[in-house]
Formats: sequence, structure tokens, C-alpha cells
Amino acid sequence: MGVARQASSEGAGAAAGPGLEAVGQVLRSVPERLGAHLGGVYLLSEDRQALELAMTLGAARQFTRPWQHIGVTAPIPVADAVRGGRTVWVGGAEELARRYPRVAVAMPYAFCLAAVPLVARGTTYGALFVLWPAAHAPELSARERGALDAIAGRLAQVLAGAEGAGRPVRAGPRPAVAERRQGEPVAAMAARLPEGVFALDLDGRLAAVTPAAAELLGEPADRLLGRRPWAVLPWLRDPVYEYHCRSAVISGQSAAFVAVRPPDRRLSFELFPDATGLTVRIAPAAPVAPLTALAGARRERSAGTPADRAVHTRPGALYHLLHLASALTEAISVQDVVTMVAEQIVPAFGGRAVAVLLAEGGRLRIAGHRGYPPGLVDQFDGTPLTEPTPGVRASTHAVPAYFESRAELERLYPGRHETQDGMSAWAYLPLVTSRRLIGTCVLAFAEPHRFDLEERAVLTSLGGLIAQALDRARLYDTKLGLAHGLQESLLPGALPAIPGLEVCARYLPCTEGMDVGGDFYDLIRAGPDSVAVVIGDVQGHNVNAAALMGQVRTAVRAFTSADADPSTVLCRTNRLLVDLDTALLASCAYLRIDLARREAGLADAGHPVPLLCGPDGRAEVLEPDIGMVLNVDPAAEYPQIPVPLPVGTTLVLYTDGLVDTPGADPDRALAGLVATLARRGGEPLERLADALIDRAGHGEHRTDDVALLLIRSVPR
Repeated sequence: MGVARQASSEGAGAAAGPGLEAVGQVLRSVPERLGAHLGGVYLLSEDRQALELAMTLGAARQFTRPWQHIGVTAPIPVADAVRGGRTVWVGGAEELARRYPRVAVAMPYAFCLAAVPLVARGTTYGALFVLWPAAHAPELSARERGALDAIAGRLAQVLAGAEGAGRPVRAGPRPAVAERRQGEPVAAMAARLPEGVFALDLDGRLAAVTPAAAELLGEPADRLLGRRPWAVLPWLRDPVYEYHCRSAVISGQSAAFVAVRPPDRRLSFELFPDATGLTVRIAPAAPVAPLTALAGARRERSAGTPADRAVHTRPGALYHLLHLASALTEAISVQDVVTMVAEQIVPAFGGRAVAVLLAEGGRLRIAGHRGYPPGLVDQFDGTPLTEPTPGVRASTHAVPAYFESRAELERLYPGRHETQDGMSAWAYLPLVTSRRLIGTCVLAFAEPHRFDLEERAVLTSLGGLIAQALDRARLYDTKLGLAHGLQESLLPGALPAIPGLEVCARYLPCTEGMDVGGDFYDLIRAGPDSVAVVIGDVQGHNVNAAALMGQVRTAVRAFTSADADPSTVLCRTNRLLVDLDTALLASCAYLRIDLARREAGLADAGHPVPLLCGPDGRAEVLEPDIGMVLNVDPAAEYPQIPVPLPVGTTLVLYTDGLVDTPGADPDRALAGLVATLARRGGEPLERLADALIDRAGHGEHRTDDVALLLIRSVPR
């Protein structure tokens, strides 16, 4: 008797076109030239916003399905390789967990990986990825790196040539497979073995079964061929067995496990992987102690029980849940959530567009959308929740709706505008959090799309994750708006125009957290020929700090109107804070400028010292006698120093957020500001303000509020 074999059609996709066939020829050289066991080629989509898996080598579709469509911004090695234009190497499981934690959670296997961009003639076409067994050295050798670059270069040339010939290579609806053929003598040899042997293809299906293996498995070979073991054999349906098979294929290392075939026959399985699949050796296992056997028997389920018919979620399907859950922990605002879904989830399911609709005030409101033409989604903003639309239905009933074609949607909702969005399939996912329906997430597809049971289950679960993230984000946005509104109300809306002075002010709130700060500044007319300039910082980042900041600013204005000099203003403000019985401290710098004499008096209460750039371009740090911060000593004194301000002089006042960065040396930061002021002090104040903020590295990321006030003496 010979080995029963199942003909494979999985590799037919490799011949889908001459371009893909040439890609397959190059890809098939990977195992021989690199000693790797898995690989594949991603191609950039036509809009260059996604990577689409075009061909695989040694990778099952069940393994690659979650990664078939990837957003270019996704935090995974192949996307990093394309964005950075360089080879990305991951030398093992620990490095994967450190650099790509989301991937590591979904792929808890041992392997090494390289991702190489495919670039030719200055154009990036996609990326090549290659996997080695975990036993590989933690670094690529020079020979391997050279071979890897050569293979990537050859692939890029093939893609560029196809594009130049007017036949660009595109990924198909499912990845093609670059198969390596095996000879029939091997099958004959396996049939002679006394122990059972069977083969699993890259899709996890039984491709060959020896008579001894069929006997041990308890099913005839013709019933086994072409099916997955855990689908046809109820006693192998524990996901742990499929995990062992996946682990062997992905890591390239042999594995083993023991399973109990009812009623009590223990069988050992040894798995030996290569680039074409798994060879499995099956044999009777040694008996175990009664207690262990009983525990194993309890795990068994006989055919026909309800548990037996349960749907077992494939590990690949869990990737989307784990990936989005991890990504959404980084989302702060509602727009962050929309961006995460658009960039991480829509490409993974092959979608074209996404819209998030929230139910507010009896109407649907557009929270955000991606992938639709401009203005199209806006027409649905404000739709009453009484309208018979799929969006309203999903926002008022906690039941998802899936429309696999335009005809299916039009049959249930004839004449609705939703069918005119240019899409051909839709998933409407209710957003439910804390038992409340807050809206719906619409995932749209450019082509008709079949939603199988597994995909529907995953999408429904994703809707719950999106809802929780949106609920948190809406609360954050609300609190952030209130906090910033309070802070902005306490700062001057516009500084007065003063003849003889040019003024430029910037206020940049902290980008971490949502609390308000106590930084403030003001420009106050003190008389026909005098003006007061104040900048300060109240300790803390909360409502109390903002409220105290408002009191300090009001007090300074009141004492200025009494025609007090800088020393007196700070002394009186200090005593006021002490009388308020608050524990918060405040720093402050105060100048009284005499416009007629072109001179100022400066007093400083523990505040960062101002900078000055003279008409000759020489920049320096002013050195006043710095007094105690406010609200420490009620008897503190604040001496003042004269500061000449001839025409062309620029004063720079700022809060410590401009120079104090965690891990940085404030003295070096201050020296850098002085150097920038000396180099660019003669530029317009708006450009100078940009230069100072950029030099301090505060353009996007700030751990503290930043207030900056520039004053320039000009002819009256």
C-alpha cells in the first residue's frame, strides 16, 4: 500500500501573471541562499498607503491572513523597512518583544526576521521579509546580508521592469504561494515505515497520510486528506495542538506533544518543519499515572457534544483584537481613535474607508472618517436617530449589520444615500460601552466582500474595543477643552499696541496629560511713556495653579496701576500670596520700561533670567539680583537693576518650560538659546520666536508649558 496524497492547488496563484511568476522564481531561492524557512513579498498599494502581501514562501494562509493588508504606518518590521528605506533585523523573540510588542503578543514564537525594502530606480515597490529558526545567530553574517540584498535587488528589478513594460505587479485577492516541489520517492519511503507519518501543507491541511498513521488516527485516509486534523478529529480540537503546529512552522524548529484519542489511547506527535509544511511522526505514547490519565480524559470531548461543535477561534484571528487593543492604549483624543482604526484595522481587513458616527442629542454626528471623498460623509452629519438608515440602526440597536454587496444593502434600505458612497460592501459595528450605545463604526469595502463567521466575530469584538476607547477619548476631549478654555480666559487675548515697541508672544501648553498650567505673561500700559512687562509661572498643573495664576496676574496689574516700581510690585504681590494662605509657589520677572528714556527696570522673583540682544547683534544673559520665589518669605525683597533699551534691542522673556527638559542640561539649553538669539536676533520677531522654540526642541513634544514673550525697541 502506498501513501494517500492530496493534490494541492494552493500554489496556483504563483502563476497569476508573468510578473508574479518572476517574483516566485526569485523568492524560491531564499531557502537555498539564506538557509531561511519562511518568506514573502509585500507590495505597496496603488495609493501607497498600505502594504499588500503578494506572495509567500513556506507560510500558511492561516498564518499570513492577519497580515495580508498592513497600513504603511503600522508598527511592524516590514512597514518600518518601507518607511525608513533600510533593512530591519530582529534577532530573536526577546528583541521582537522589546521593539515590536504588538507583533510579539500575536506571534509568541521563536524566530529571527529580516525585512528589506524593495527599491529600484529611486522608487520603493514594497518589502521582502524572511524568517530564520530561533537557532540562528543574533546577527546576520556578511554573506547572509549580501545574499539578502542581492535577492531584494533582484526582486526590485523584476517589479521595476514589469512597471516599465506597462504591466505593474499587483497583489491578488489572496497571496500567491511560491512552492517547492518534492519528489514521489520520498512518499514511497515514508509508506514503508512501521510508525505513522503524515504531512501537513502550509495551510494546515493533511496532504499525505500513511496507512499506519490513518490507523492510529482512527479515520480512513480518504476522510483525512484535504482537511485540517483539528477539524476532522474532535479530540485534536484543543487550540494548544494547533499552536504547536504553528510554532513549528514559524520558528522552523521541531516540536512535540501528546494527545489522548478516546477513550484512553495516548499518542505522541513529533513535528518536523520545512518551507513546504510539516512532516508529523505519530506513535503510541507510554502510559501515565492514573491521576494524570484521568485529567487528560476529562479534557477530551466525544463527537457530537455541544462543546464539540463550538467554533474555535484561530490564533490568527486573535491578532486583530490584540493589535487594536494595544494600539488603542496610545489613543488619547477621538481623532487618535479614528486614526488608529483607519491605519491599523482598515488595511488588515482589506477595507477602503471607515467612518465613526456618534449619537448625540438625538442625531448622528460625524466623529471622524478616512478613505471617503471630501464632503461625502458630511452629508450624514446631523441625521436624526428616527431616520431608517443602517447607521442609525446600528447606533440604536446593539446588533452589527454586514452587507456583502450593494444589492444586499439596497434591498433592505432602498433609495438611501449610503448606497451612493462608491463602496460595494459594508460592516456596521455598534459601539457599546458600559451597556450604552454611543454610535457606530462603518467599515466600507471597494469590492463585494464576504464576511465569514470568524471575521464577523472579530469585527464585533473590535467594535467593543473602539467604543471603550472612544468613550475615554470623548471624556478626555471634554476635559481638555474645559481646561484650555479656563487657561485661555486667564491669559490676555491680544497684547496692546505700544508705539516704540514690537511685541510677540507664544504660549504652548504641555503635550503630556490634560491639566492646565500656571504660566502667564502680560503687557500693561502704565502711563503715556511707560509700559510694564510681566512673565511668571505658578507651581503645578491643575485648576488651582491656573486660578492662582489669574490672581497673581490681577494683582500685578493692580499694583502697576498704582505707579509702583518693579521692586515694590513684586514685594506687594509676594505679601498677597502669603495672605492667601496657599501652598503654591510662583516665580515672576517684572520690567518697567520708560519709552522716552529707552531704559527699563528689572526685578526678578526666582524666575529664569531674561536674554538681551543689542543693536550690534551681541546676545547675553541679564544678571539681576534674583530674589526668593513668591510665597516663601513675606519679608523678601526684590532689588531692581537698570536695563538699557536703545532702538534695535530685543528682550527675550520665557518660562522654565523652554529650557528645562527631562534628561537635558538646563545650562547647555540656555547657552543654545543665547547662540540662536545672537545668530537670528535681527530677524522679525515671529521668525525669531519659531527659531527659539525649535532650538529648544519644543515644537511638538513638551513636558511642561512654555510661555515666550519677545520685546523689541523700535522708533516711535
